[in-house]
Amino acid sequence: MPETILILGGTREAAELAARLAASGKARIVTSLAGRTREPKPLAGETRVGGFGGAEGLAAYIKDNAVDLVIDATHPFAGTISANAGKAADFCAIPLISLARPAWQPVDGDRWKRVATIADAVTAIPTDATVLLALGRQHIAPFAGRSDVTFVIRMIDEPESDLPFERAVLVLGKPDLDVDAEEAMLAGRGIDMIVCRNSGGRGAYAKIEAARRLGLPVLMIDRPPNLVGLHSYASVEALLGAELLRRLADPS
Repeated sequence: MPETILILGGTREAAELAARLAASGKARIVTSLAGRTREPKPLAGETRVGGFGGAEGLAAYIKDNAVDLVIDATHPFAGTISANAGKAADFCAIPLISLARPAWQPVDGDRWKRVATIADAVTAIPTDATVLLALGRQHIAPFAGRSDVTFVIRMIDEPESDLPFERAVLVLGKPDLDVDAEEAMLAGRGIDMIVCRNSGGRGAYAKIEAARRLGLPVLMIDRPPNLVGLHSYASVEALLGAELLRRLADPS
């Protein structure tokens, strides 16, 4: 049974996983956050914030902290840290498992245009549209060149500098879990189109349902190739059923 577990977090599922594992009191649980949110919600167990310095830095952290198991519960588009986790775990000869929530799938009424990259999304936006950019601040810069488009940009934290857009409206806050609230926001802002990544999960899905109700098109950026390998689980419950974690998941 692992004694120290490092969770590479930043997702709702990672927070739930940390709470479930820490509740057992049978292992030291450390969740690592990238540090993109200024005031993250408190997590069960220990928390560290910031990068590791590539695969070598992560391997050094694993050795220095006697980590027995790494769980990659990062965002589905966090390809760099996932790749580094694979290299570091191999180097340290410890197991790596991942929590990879399923991608969203279109249903009747959805008007998706699927694109492979952010660059493809930039060119696919029609002229004079009002577009909700639901991407996170680190991914919006490529759209700044579209001076013929009005962007509504939603961020959790106030940006540290002015956004490089000629036509933009900043909305602070997380995506609302309530579909009615998201529908009202889209209609109130005069949104013609949403640009987002296929993140999966429930946390940001309300806007997709709201777009369906309003008949709005969604530019959906597909996920990068799957890097998680064989030991991957689609939900917290499934992961906790893995042999490595089964006894830890039971607090009794």
